[in-house]
Amino acid sequence: MFRRDFLRYFALTPFLFSSDLVVENTKKLLSSLENNSDKDATSWYIFDHIIAHAKAAGIAKLSIGERLGKVGMLMLGTPYVGGTLEGDQEVCRIDLTGLDCVTFFENVLGIARIMRKGDVKFQDLTDEIVRTRYRDGKLDGYTSRLHYTADWIANNVEKGIVKNITQELGGVEFPINVSFMSNHPQYYPPLVSDSTLIPKIAKYEQVVNSQKHYYIPSENVKAIQPKLQTGDIIAVATNKEGLDYAHTGIALRDERGNLRFLHASLTRKRVFLDKTIATYLKTVPTHIGITVARPLEVNG
Repeated sequence: MFRRDFLRYFALTPFLFSSDLVVENTKKLLSSLENNSDKDATSWYIFDHIIAHAKAAGIAKLSIGERLGKVGMLMLGTPYVGGTLEGDQEVCRIDLTGLDCVTFFENVLGIARIMRKGDVKFQDLTDEIVRTRYRDGKLDGYTSRLHYTADWIANNVEKGIVKNITQELGGVEFPINVSFMSNHPQYYPPLVSDSTLIPKIAKYEQVVNSQKHYYIPSENVKAIQPKLQTGDIIAVATNKEGLDYAHTGIALRDERGNLRFLHASLTRKRVFLDKTIATYLKTVPTHIGITVARPLEVNG
């Protein structure tokens, strides 16, 4: 949505900076915007414009939940792309040109958390994503990533980033027994290339299984929707064997007061503002309810 303005700016003021590096990066970015050939450059550009818009529109002054909602809506229409976190070596990959259900909410959360800083850089987002994506905020190889949503929620509760409000909403115990990754390593290239990682994954699965988890069954979701807020992170529970949650997204209360589901939809192939959460759950038979993680305001 910003490409035309960006190109016009550079057409009117070509190479304002004399640095060879800046000139080279500018050429690279212009080419990327036309062809999406350099996802890093395009992601940097998208990020800069989101931050600029957020500050100009006063979004940074809103509550953390409202900030999530506004940032999420700025990403509306972004193509659904899975597998953007994978590579030969585990590094913190951020691709704003294509999002899946997890990278959508984690990037929205990250941007919402950092936008109040004075001079926000893409590195700030990278640091924030490391903080939330990895166990205890430390990137230490593939197994340090919080692969299971239940693990992500529990660890980010410990880090003071979200509060799991499911139980206080009337949630019931959710007997989780995750095992999919360790039982099906063939679907995960890092586990195929290094089988010594499988026991480590299995160990973390056991930790998840030993914890108490809660969810709101689908038939009860409509009744609790009035208690949900824009920006609440919604994890969709599944009854599929070996898994905990099948999908994630963000609650967003629209201008009519309806609590809708903002998510990167595989079916729609883009970031999409869906029906009410209760209605959305009925579209997939294996969706059995939700867990709700409410983002907490950044300290300091």
